[in-house]
Amino acid sequence: MAQPLESPDAALRRALANDPGRPLITQYDDRTGERVELSVATVDNWVSKTANLLQEAGVEPGATAAVLLPAHWQTAVVLLGCWRAGVAVGYSAVAGQALAADVEPQVVFTAADRAAEAVDLGGDVGADEVWALSLAPLAAPLREVPSGTTDYAVEVRGQGDRFAPYETVNTAGPGLLGTGSLAELVTLGADRAQALGLDTGGRILVETDEKVQPSPLDWVVAPLVAGAGVVLLRHPDPARVDRVVESERVTVRYA
Repeated sequence: MAQPLESPDAALRRALANDPGRPLITQYDDRTGERVELSVATVDNWVSKTANLLQEAGVEPGATAAVLLPAHWQTAVVLLGCWRAGVAVGYSAVAGQALAADVEPQVVFTAADRAAEAVDLGGDVGADEVWALSLAPLAAPLREVPSGTTDYAVEVRGQGDRFAPYETVNTAGPGLLGTGSLAELVTLGADRAQALGLDTGGRILVETDEKVQPSPLDWVVAPLVAGAGVVLLRHPDPARVDRVVESERVTVRYA
C-alpha cells in the first residue's frame, strides 16, 4: 500500500518515482506564441535548484517567502521549491493583491513588472533578497535587472540538481499562508481534484490573463496530488482553445 502523502513535495517525489518522463506542466502563451512542456523530472530539477537557492541564501525551514507571480510554470517551480525547503509562502498573483495578514517574508520572488512593489515590501520587513523573474520564454534572464532585485534565472541555473536539506522539514508547518500547512495542502488539493473531476492521468486546462488568476491550490497542488497534469493557457485566443484541448488531451477544463 502506498504511503500517505505528507506534503506537496512528497507528491512530486511520488510522481518522479512513478513516471519521470510524464508531462507535468504544459504552457501556452497566445500573446508570445510560446509553448513549453516540462516533464516531472524537469520540474523536479527546477524545484531542487530553487530549494538550493533558498538554502544558500540562509533561508531556513519555517521561514516565509513572498511570491508575487501570476500562474506560470516558473511560479509552480518557485512554489514547490519553497515547499521542498520547508519555506512558507505568502502568495499574491496580481499587482496590489494583499498577502495574508502579518506576512514578514525573509525573501521575495517577483515578476519583473512588480519589482517596485516587491522591493518596497522587502524593504519594509528587512528581507534578505528580492529575486525578479522575467517570465520570458525559455526562462530567459532579464534584459535589465530592476533596482533592488537579483535575477532569479541567472542565480538559479548554477544551483545543484539535487537538494539535501540541512534541517528536516516539518510538514505540520505553514505551507500556503491563509490556506494551510504543508500537510493540509495535500488534503485540500485532493478535495479540489475531486471537486474538479480530476483523476490520475488526467490533464486540466487552466486559462489565465491579467485579471483571471486561480489559486495555486487548484492548478499546482490539486493536479500534483491527483497524479495528473496541467495545461496553462496564458492570454488565450478563444479561437484556439478547442484545438489546445484536443491536441493536449485535456480531460478537465477549469472554471
